[in-house]
Amino acid sequence: MKYPLVSVIMPVRNEAAYIERSLGAVLAQEYPADRLEILVVDGMSGDGTREAVLAHAAADPRIRLLDNPAGIVPPGLNIGIGRARGEIIVRVDGHCEIAPDYVRRCVEHLLAGHDGAPVEAVGGPIETIGETAEAEAIALAMSSWFGVGGSAFRTIKDRPLLVETVAFPAYRRATLQRLGPFDEELVRNQDDEYNYRLLKSGGRILLSPDIRSRYYSRGSLRSLWRQYYQYGYWKVRVMQKHPRQMRSRQFVPPAFVAGLAGSAALGMVFRPFRALLGVVLALYLAANVVASLSLGREHAPRLLVIHPILHLSYGLGFLAGLVHFAGRFAVSGDRSAVGERS
Repeated sequence: MKYPLVSVIMPVRNEAAYIERSLGAVLAQEYPADRLEILVVDGMSGDGTREAVLAHAAADPRIRLLDNPAGIVPPGLNIGIGRARGEIIVRVDGHCEIAPDYVRRCVEHLLAGHDGAPVEAVGGPIETIGETAEAEAIALAMSSWFGVGGSAFRTIKDRPLLVETVAFPAYRRATLQRLGPFDEELVRNQDDEYNYRLLKSGGRILLSPDIRSRYYSRGSLRSLWRQYYQYGYWKVRVMQKHPRQMRSRQFVPPAFVAGLAGSAALGMVFRPFRALLGVVLALYLAANVVASLSLGREHAPRLLVIHPILHLSYGLGFLAGLVHFAGRFAVSGDRSAVGERS
């Protein structure tokens, strides 16, 4: 095998608690050292992340620390891509650990394709883990169908398949050049938007079970609520830019929240809506109990709280996004995305 030069790009900010593990996993790759460069793009961290990266860079010339004054992921990715020299670009987050053969597997699949046809992006299922009892329960919910719907890279681990998006993907440089930069407006969901552009251009995205990574879940209910509220909020902008990217499952949480709020409000005037609200809550509670118990009795009490947090925070965020971005529907559409190339 002729090993192409690979650039690993790590957009990070305030990841002092995890940077040793995430960067250490990249340094431990089973890939020729002279064919790998590592660009850590820091969003001006103030917690010791920069100092940790600089310490590693002093001992390993493959590491470069780049500044990202904007502090959010899309500009960090664009800065890294602009400075990368590799033929293949692999994104790795500061909150994850990739397996020792991650880069090699990504390269092999990009070069070999899938079912006799090329692929332009590859990734694998992620194993979500928690470091406390509460975080373990959060990790279970984030890996379950009831918790996150049909997200393939979170729930499918036993077979390769073509998908709509993957976590921590590897791309060909030619693909990135064709698609243009990541949309720097999107604080969250920038991967969804970018991978939709890839699919729209005729590319294919492969999820392969031999590409393995571990993602550390949020450790508190408050941080989980904030994370999924932002997912819902920024999903509205992705929807406005690419209406055809949306799937019916993504409307379930906002419809659920709107239904609860509407039934409660109307129930103050019309008695039948009180009964409707009671029926909806009873059905949801029953489904929550069954789903929580199926993931393990040990974590079931926490899951009974975590599942509603996932659904309500995403739904409320989506509804808030509809209000905040309401004026942009008229000028949005599949042709107006930043950096999109037909």
